[in-house]
Amino acid sequence: MQATGRTRTRDIARAAVRAELAEVAFELFLREGYDQVTLDDLASAAGVSRSTFLRYFGTKEEAVLSAFDAHGAQVAYALRERSSDEDDWVALRRALDTVIEHYRRDPAGALATTRLVRNTPALCTRQLEKQQGWRPGLAQALAERAGTSGPPALGLTVKAAAALDCLNIALDHWTASDGRLDLIDLLDEAFAALSPR
Repeated sequence: MQATGRTRTRDIARAAVRAELAEVAFELFLREGYDQVTLDDLASAAGVSRSTFLRYFGTKEEAVLSAFDAHGAQVAYALRERSSDEDDWVALRRALDTVIEHYRRDPAGALATTRLVRNTPALCTRQLEKQQGWRPGLAQALAERAGTSGPPALGLTVKAAAALDCLNIALDHWTASDGRLDLIDLLDEAFAALSPR
């Protein structure tokens, strides 16, 4: 039991250091420009060695995008928790509220992060790759809600992909409005555009 407590304390400490390094990296990227900042610059700004920085983040991209790592699992979990009587499309829309909550909690920070990601090709590409990795989990969650076993049907994967595209398009419009438009309304509008009439 004591070892478990030490492990938990170590995990908490590691997460705190990781968050601090990510914050330093983000501020440096905003100030200097993502492409101008090297791993050595990041380590120096954080007051750690390059090898220490690399223990927490293997790449510059991860220093920014690690904040999104848990989102796919959170959305899949929220989707599984939705009533099985609820339409898949409605359930997907409501499950994405777990992602939207981050934007509502810290709109200024979320807007700055979204701009940095959208305006930096390497970050944008990597973020889309990460989201593509969410699709199987979302499709599987839809299948589980329907009570089916085995690999999800093609249609469920299409629904998951379309839901993520709706999220990205809503975020693009929200970012273009400098955060003035309501992100929930934008996401609702995007989903409505693909809702069966």
